[in-house]
Amino acid sequence: MPKARTSYVCQQCGAQSPRWVGRCPTCAEWNSMVEELVESTPAPASRRGESTAVTSMADVSLEDAPRIPSGMPELDRVLGGGFVAGSVILVGGDPGIGKSTLLLGVAGKLAEVGGKVLYVSGEESLRQIKLRASRLGLGNSPIQLLAQTRLEVVQQAIRDVTPHVAIIDSIQVMETESLTSAAGSIGQVRACAHELVKLAKPSGCVMVLVGHMTKEGYLAGPKVLEHLVDAVLQFEGDPTSGFRILRSNKNRFGATHELGVFHMTSEGLLEVSNPSEMFLSERPDAAAGCMVTVSLEGSRPLLVEIQALTAPCGLGLPRRRTTGIDSNRLSMLLAVLERRVGLRQIAQQDVFVSSLGGMRLEEPGADLGIAIAIASSLKERPAGKGDAAIGEIGLTGEVRPVANMRQRLEEARRIGFHRCFLAAGKGVPAAMDGLELIAVRNVQEAVARALGSAAVREPVAAVAGDD
Repeated sequence: MPKARTSYVCQQCGAQSPRWVGRCPTCAEWNSMVEELVESTPAPASRRGESTAVTSMADVSLEDAPRIPSGMPELDRVLGGGFVAGSVILVGGDPGIGKSTLLLGVAGKLAEVGGKVLYVSGEESLRQIKLRASRLGLGNSPIQLLAQTRLEVVQQAIRDVTPHVAIIDSIQVMETESLTSAAGSIGQVRACAHELVKLAKPSGCVMVLVGHMTKEGYLAGPKVLEHLVDAVLQFEGDPTSGFRILRSNKNRFGATHELGVFHMTSEGLLEVSNPSEMFLSERPDAAAGCMVTVSLEGSRPLLVEIQALTAPCGLGLPRRRTTGIDSNRLSMLLAVLERRVGLRQIAQQDVFVSSLGGMRLEEPGADLGIAIAIASSLKERPAGKGDAAIGEIGLTGEVRPVANMRQRLEEARRIGFHRCFLAAGKGVPAAMDGLELIAVRNVQEAVARALGSAAVREPVAAVAGDD
């Protein structure tokens, strides 16, 4: 069989070259030439004669396409109810975060209920996989294993085994004989992913691809890799902490922004069915700079503790550092506290703000909690341990309501909170049994009532003044 002809194609302008060059001669872009296969022969007659019959949407049946439960409810939540036959899922995360541990545990649970699973590893030997499986209690699991990096061998194994789920760990180490470039290059990653997608769709096999992350925090490989797959899941968490968070950045068969929470132990990853209690399990008593907010991740409300620390700036330029919170959002809130609340001393303070438990707070509903935590640290007045704050802050200092407020309040009451600061407006409950609702119009009023420093009617200077 003659070897397929390849050419180097610019990813910016599409110019072709028979050999690699560092700079595209057409558009002058550096490092944009990628090796690609070139169709040197016309398509066979069988392909030219394929049927072009169309089907009505009403005639398409979903009865023969049930979802496959993964055995982990937290993963099923992120996927939208389980695996879809013929889907391709890309799972990314930092090195050592637990991607292989999670997928090996999923493979074991599927194999226990009679599912046929093929686990392909290009980074570990069979002995290494066995050692990790024994630690997870899966030493005698009927998982089919293959240690291989050649794509053609992996494709043949999938055809022979016909698994329900095939796990490729990882796509960056796979290489095809059609290309001469090294494994992990843009051309190899794209070609291998494309071939695996073409294999999964007609066979109904669920293909799970493990992807590496770059130092900038993006999935390694070409951006087209994320467009090829049906779902992109990202595994997050501090390697020094035991908590892991699984997010859905793309999902063609379910909602995005859903969240799954896991706890890394010596026996593997354990699911956390009640993340709010986990995030609040070690809260300090009456400490200045602490406030709790209720963030909505997909359909799940989560109570997260926010901690802030302010200290006099010893240098000319104050520092602003965040963990799990957008630094641009923090700059806006500091400006509002300085101009609208009267906390003028913030300009000469170093400010550090963190969301505990590895959570990343991206929605504006956490604004009010962040602002109260910063004011609490600056004035050294703790808020109540049973207090929570929910609301978005505008540039004029007003507090605005956020979506699904009743669902958030129900979660706060279930965990045991007694008082919640929230925006006054339409769609906000007027009262709730077991939870005192304090409606505030602006951040000045919220800070004054949460810290007990002054009455609402007092001027801003009284709120910002010294004790």
